[in-house]
Amino acid sequence: MTNTSFQNKLAAYANLAIKLGLQIQSGDWLHLTINLDQANLAHLLVEAAYQAGARKVMVQWQDDQLQRLDLTYQSAADLQTSLPYQEEQLQFIATNHVKRLVVVSTDPAALQGIPTEKIAAYQQRQSKGLAAVRNATQNNQLSWLIIAAASPAWAQKVFPQLTAEAATEELWQAIFKANRVDQPDPIAAWQQHRDDLSARAARLNQYQFDALHYQAPGTDLTIGLPKNHIWEAAGATNTQGEYFIPNMPTEEVFTAPDWLRVDGTVSSTKPLSYAGTVLSGLQLTFKNGQVIAATAKQGQATLEQLLATDEGARHLGEVALVPDQSPISQSGLIFYNTLFDENASDHLALGAAYPFSVKNGTKLNKLQLQKAGLNVSQVHVDFMVGSAEMNIDGLTKTGEVVPLFRKGNWAK
Repeated sequence: MTNTSFQNKLAAYANLAIKLGLQIQSGDWLHLTINLDQANLAHLLVEAAYQAGARKVMVQWQDDQLQRLDLTYQSAADLQTSLPYQEEQLQFIATNHVKRLVVVSTDPAALQGIPTEKIAAYQQRQSKGLAAVRNATQNNQLSWLIIAAASPAWAQKVFPQLTAEAATEELWQAIFKANRVDQPDPIAAWQQHRDDLSARAARLNQYQFDALHYQAPGTDLTIGLPKNHIWEAAGATNTQGEYFIPNMPTEEVFTAPDWLRVDGTVSSTKPLSYAGTVLSGLQLTFKNGQVIAATAKQGQATLEQLLATDEGARHLGEVALVPDQSPISQSGLIFYNTLFDENASDHLALGAAYPFSVKNGTKLNKLQLQKAGLNVSQVHVDFMVGSAEMNIDGLTKTGEVVPLFRKGNWAK
């Protein structure tokens, strides 16, 4: 790929994120979080935002090495301390409905070897500090979007047989393809994809299933669904009436489970990158909605720290259906990045549910959300459970069994 060809695709990617993903309009504020090594993309995103009419773009630079140095040399107590200016900025974002764009490119193992108690302290500070923004995000009070960018460290995790330069180019190509940037008209291709996913969600909403039953090697799990639950797909509308797409790419149709009606065992099918470490081979057993046993072939200590975050961390907050035929799954790649891997596989999430997953949920307080069947937590961590062997049935309140997935794909 020539430099000109790459730059054209990168510009198209930035344009897609700003114009369709976030739909930046005249007078909008935008907060961009991006790594230092992605300055080229950052400049394109900022320019596209201003050209779309943005009033102000705030850029928050991140750096894996600086984060690792903080975690290495700061005490756990200091890692848990947030500064007033940080809290003020986050409150400003929440209060003023600032649109958020997060670009992920971190090495999946960036924090490998850091003591788990320090990572846990850092994660706790992040969770508490982001409370206002998280609440605004989960209630669609502001528009938000997560996209990815290729970095050499991440790329070599995905393509270990290649040099850093070749791996980075391959990963960029995979990102462009997953996001339909390789299409003649990426925005039109996305609009068609969005409409297809929305139609699938609409059909599921007509059933109002009482529960879902998952069966695959290592998995036999029944997940209750709340009354008046809502399946969502692709896009959302914020409280100002503006459409946005939270994740690019996206292949999922999702809703919230009943946090007290999950029983059985589920096994993960792809590695999970969480808190700078890689977890794999997860097996979780649930009873009355709560994790009562949890093991990981890799990352056991990190898994235990995650589950100890708060009461809600041991319950589910999301159930998402993704066919094995999805383009990301068919690529055969493991991205070690949840944004991509969750769109190659059925997945579940430990932690908070999105309030909009039940009727009028965004108007409910925490206790009311729990009474409506939704989990409340500081965390929301997706893990992948789908495969070409997964069968899923929808169970109605009248006892009807409706096949949804057979051998990893939609039954109809």
